[in-house]
Amino acid sequence: MTFHLNTQADLESAVHALVKQDPRLQPILKLAGMPALRRRAPGYAGLAAIVCGQQLSTASAAAIWARLTVAFDPFHHDTLRRARTERLGRLGLSAAKIKTLKSLAREIAAKRLDLEVLANEDADAAHNTLTALHGIGPWTADVYLLFCLGHGDAWPAGDLAVQEAVKIGLGLKTRPTVKEMAPLAEPWRPLRGAAAHLWWTYYRALKKREGVIGATENPPPKANAVLNKISVAKRPSAKAKITAATMPGSKK
Repeated sequence: MTFHLNTQADLESAVHALVKQDPRLQPILKLAGMPALRRRAPGYAGLAAIVCGQQLSTASAAAIWARLTVAFDPFHHDTLRRARTERLGRLGLSAAKIKTLKSLAREIAAKRLDLEVLANEDADAAHNTLTALHGIGPWTADVYLLFCLGHGDAWPAGDLAVQEAVKIGLGLKTRPTVKEMAPLAEPWRPLRGAAAHLWWTYYRALKKREGVIGATENPPPKANAVLNKISVAKRPSAKAKITAATMPGSKK
């Protein structure tokens, strides 16, 4: 049975269950505090908004999305499917994103894709369904599952912020790769989505502590140095996929 994070109470219940499942998360929760649930609209509009934000700053993505939703109100897949490419381009969309949005609209119109039903599928199967679509990579799929569908077991293994948080919180020597993140998250099934919220909140808490870890009584060697690097690092590349959109506390 799939657990859904539809309310703040759902998230808090899941986090408390996680701490009981894995006591290593107790100091993580103590430092981070309870995560705040952030949700977005599901369906085509929700996925389209995420696609629009790919590889863009929060401000740029918000501006483009605002122009789209004003130009196409109500925002519906059939409307975008029939929209002229030139018009979409004038609104700020790249050729690649226009192709992705139109491809998604065709899949939905043909009933080959039902985005809502993914909420009740196994997280890994839902992830694979999304990444099989044109223009939808792992990060986009995971953000949609987590924030639009509230999938309780979605796991953003490729998110750099979550990787850094796991590295420091679990005392690892190096930041885990995408492949390494999968077995690390096994103890948190079927609540990996709640774990992701907790790790994002922990990451943000670390950035605010200015070199003071405090996550464990015996922090891992060089942890302070790692934290300082996080604080002063330049903006991550688009490939790294850390944006304000991924974090539950984001205003976007």
